[in-house]
Amino acid sequence: MTDIADRLVDQVMTARAASRPLMIRGGGSKAFMGRAVAGEAMDLSEHSGVVDYSPSELVITARAGTRIADVRRALDEQGQMLPFEPPEYEGRATLGGALAANTSGPARPWRGSVRDALLGTRIINGKGEHLRFGGVVMKNVAGYDLSRAQCGAMGSLGVITELSIRVIPKPELETTLVQECNEATAITKMVELCRQPRPLSAVCWTGGRLYLRLSGAEQAVASTIGYWGGELLERAADFWRQIQEQTHEFFEGETPLWRLSVKPSAPPLGNDAPVLLDWGGALRWVRAESSLTAMERYAVSAQGQASLYRHGDRNGEVYHRLSPPLRALHQRLKAALDPDGIFNPGRLYSWL
Repeated sequence: MTDIADRLVDQVMTARAASRPLMIRGGGSKAFMGRAVAGEAMDLSEHSGVVDYSPSELVITARAGTRIADVRRALDEQGQMLPFEPPEYEGRATLGGALAANTSGPARPWRGSVRDALLGTRIINGKGEHLRFGGVVMKNVAGYDLSRAQCGAMGSLGVITELSIRVIPKPELETTLVQECNEATAITKMVELCRQPRPLSAVCWTGGRLYLRLSGAEQAVASTIGYWGGELLERAADFWRQIQEQTHEFFEGETPLWRLSVKPSAPPLGNDAPVLLDWGGALRWVRAESSLTAMERYAVSAQGQASLYRHGDRNGEVYHRLSPPLRALHQRLKAALDPDGIFNPGRLYSWL
């Protein structure tokens, strides 16, 4: 794979010399995210494969173009999993793309995000330098670890070529309880139940039903079922897969899909727009013909942020607008890693 990495470096050097923007892509599964971007395609799909996997050390290292589905199969054989449950998007999603887009599944509040599981990366910066940050163990290191800066940067800060990720064992038992309630009651229940020392691994509300996924030791799961009560959900794995992959009926259609990251106890949005609550109420999906300004107003009141996740106008701003100090910080980081602005210009913000 050294030849492919060398070709990627050469492509960056050539693009920089010609002041030509590059459109970085892996499996193309998240092309709908961010703002519309143009440029010469930089395809990482062939830069794939597991570099090293140490089940006893709970660490896997793979090239950025490696499909998440392939990583999952390798981990399945050892009874392990990626803690942040990234969507696979019909098998096209890649490990590098999960980091660049900061995608995490239903277990995010309990098992952490891709950023939390990340141990180290290799990236190609805008000068054509192939750099390594972090490592394969959790420890203090000298200097700046820019691995986590790639999380959610949408490819604007460099070309991710390799990742080292912490993995976890699969739970002994997993089941899901369902309770009927409205949105306001669900929010109250979510906050209350998430505070209890129980083996929760996912909490979601949609269509008037609250879904509580329990994962862990058999005794802990069984005692929680007896204490909380509720209906046991059949084919629960299929339901959570639909939430993770956004194939649940809520996500169907062309109506703009808004992603609101807010405090779990925030009150309902207060309009008739369809809503799905995930992450114990901290992640709220809303289907509505609305403006970024209006969604930002609600998100700020709920101590959070809003973004236009799918559909709608992809030429305008789609991510929550930043304060002047944060905007200046983003611009300085961009100038340091991509001084000529060739990586996915405008994908994250029009000014980046």
